[in-house]
Amino acid sequence: MPEDPAAFFWAAAEPILGSPGAERGTMMGFPCVRVGGAFLASCDPSSGDLIVKLPEERVHALIEGSTGEPFAPAGRVFREWVKVSERDATLWRALLTEAGDFASTNAASRRAR
Repeated sequence: MPEDPAAFFWAAAEPILGSPGAERGTMMGFPCVRVGGAFLASCDPSSGDLIVKLPEERVHALIEGSTGEPFAPAGRVFREWVKVSERDATLWRALLTEAGDFASTNAASRRAR
């Protein structure tokens, strides 16, 4: 039986899932991680690639550095999301931590309004 394409994603996301308010969920039918209700990462259910929400500038840097590629489901590019295909647990955990920090910052700014 072939391995679950999302297995690497869930293993990399395990430390985040131990954080307060973190939970598994779905986003556009993709498995995802949310913190405090905010989406921060997902994985492509067919390829297992990481899809992570980061500041737009960081997304551009990852794409320009060939670490990631634009996330464009159905042809529409999401400016704060990047897809990472390379299976590197250290990289994925670092990106997931960045995404958690970004989600927390966004949540704090929404509460302050």
